[in-house]
Amino acid sequence: MTIELQLARQDLTWQVTRNESAKSAEEREGLLAAPAFGQQFTDHMVDVCWSERGGWHRPRVQPYGPIQLDPAAAVLHYAQEVFEGLKAYRHADGSIWTFRPDQNAARLQRSAKRLALPELPAEYFIDSLRRLIAIDADWVPSAPETSLYLRPFMFAKEAFLGVRAAKKVNYYVIASPAGAYFPGGITPLQIWLSDHWTRAGHGGMGYAKTGGNYAASLLPQTEAYAEGCQQVLFLDAQEGRYLEELGGMNVVLVTRDRRLITPDSDSILEGITLKSVLQLARDRGYRTEQRPVPVQEWIDGVESGEVVEAFACGTAAVITPIGVLRNHTMRLEMPAAQESVALSLREELTGIQYGRVEDRHGWLTRLDA
Repeated sequence: MTIELQLARQDLTWQVTRNESAKSAEEREGLLAAPAFGQQFTDHMVDVCWSERGGWHRPRVQPYGPIQLDPAAAVLHYAQEVFEGLKAYRHADGSIWTFRPDQNAARLQRSAKRLALPELPAEYFIDSLRRLIAIDADWVPSAPETSLYLRPFMFAKEAFLGVRAAKKVNYYVIASPAGAYFPGGITPLQIWLSDHWTRAGHGGMGYAKTGGNYAASLLPQTEAYAEGCQQVLFLDAQEGRYLEELGGMNVVLVTRDRRLITPDSDSILEGITLKSVLQLARDRGYRTEQRPVPVQEWIDGVESGEVVEAFACGTAAVITPIGVLRNHTMRLEMPAAQESVALSLREELTGIQYGRVEDRHGWLTRLDA
């Protein structure tokens, strides 16, 4: 069944086609009882087209399924694609909310500009989330620490082998129910410090959320797993001295004089969770510093007692303490925190996301209204 809905404030019409093979309520509840992140997907997806001549057009919610691509599609040859990641949370009253989607929309625009893709207007971005939730709301789980992970993405679909920006692009949103990231409890991470591979360089695409950056991290991440570590930490590509980011998270140091220090460079992806954590820390009276951070500063700080804690943060895991930093030549063990700043900030941040803690900064946006 296909119906048409007007897109508010734009001269576009949403077409909604329901999935006639949608999961039954019993099948869906079975999947939500033990959600496997990124392996199970909702019944529908968003699809919006863009062309150089027509701009954004033909917004649709349609059954989830394969995307047909010409073998010459530009994304397959020149990796012209960007994506985002955020979550939908079900609150105790049954309502559905997301966290700072305006920031995701802005980051998608920055990423698209760097990859020579069209910049999706923020109102289109947020409306696309609402449109998907309107038809797949029952997929948002209600068990503690669960959510529906939303994956907006955009890529060059034009069939053309010349090296130039594509003139035809598609934007999609898919969604996957996600369980608690740490079902057995939060355990401090062991981090592998890569002294050979780098993730991105000055003037490159490091600040864009594009698949190529993650592809560059996969071999080092595999090496980290082989060494018994859960994440890899990259240093800068120019000097190999300064902290950058983990394979999929930002890193933060906590000092005994109530400072939170995090690396800053043009090759680091701007983290929305990181930005939120730093604001919550400032609300508590902590000072925050975003600047170049030599890895030696971390090592010396632990040895002197100046650095008392370190943690990683990102959309999926929210906040996770770091227990060990090591590679073939060094091993740095973090001291046991008597009162963990990381875990306290995590409790506050997730409390806001799930509606248990007051949203003082207006970060939540309702999706089912």
